[in-house]
Amino acid sequence: MNKAMTILYKVHNNIYVNLTNKCPCACTFCLRQTRDHMEDSDPLWLEHEPTFEEVIEEFGRWNVEEYDEVVFCGFGEPTERLELLLEVAAWLKKNYNIKTRVNTNGLANFIYNKETEPMFEGKIDTVSISLNTPNPERYYELTRSRFGIESFDGMIKFAKNVKKYVPNVVMTTVSTTLTKEEEEECQKICDKIGVTYRIRPWED
Repeated sequence: MNKAMTILYKVHNNIYVNLTNKCPCACTFCLRQTRDHMEDSDPLWLEHEPTFEEVIEEFGRWNVEEYDEVVFCGFGEPTERLELLLEVAAWLKKNYNIKTRVNTNGLANFIYNKETEPMFEGKIDTVSISLNTPNPERYYELTRSRFGIESFDGMIKFAKNVKKYVPNVVMTTVSTTLTKEEEEECQKICDKIGVTYRIRPWED
């Protein structure tokens, strides 16, 4: 396993923020199982988890306003470091005119054993949640969440609640991994809780 201190990296015209390698899931499809980097990045396995100062110093090396969005994602679940994530997001809002997004599994409330949704208000513009499948049993089989089969309902509840505090909430599945019927079920779930459903391309 190659390690580095790749805190920021580019995907399309967005800056991705790699804060942690921790994750409460061990998804069967996770890219981390087959690679240690993304297309244009150095290794994303971290030598240590960065501090706020290290993240801000790294942003100083980038022309932030040339990019469309800052995305908290990386090689781990970003809400594992929620306080740092939100501190960085608040700093970005204060210093730049740029949109912020969190790509998450939606399990932050399990991680912290509390309702975290209000913490996102005013700091995050988009929350993108991995729905994966419309079926709780299949979800658990795919994600192998340490929080058990209750993770699915908890993730749905998080999506429903966080939209009270964040302008744009999206739930995603990956193209070619579901049947058309399953995608229709996912659409119904998203319609019911009032969020956007997006089928995203597979990244191999």
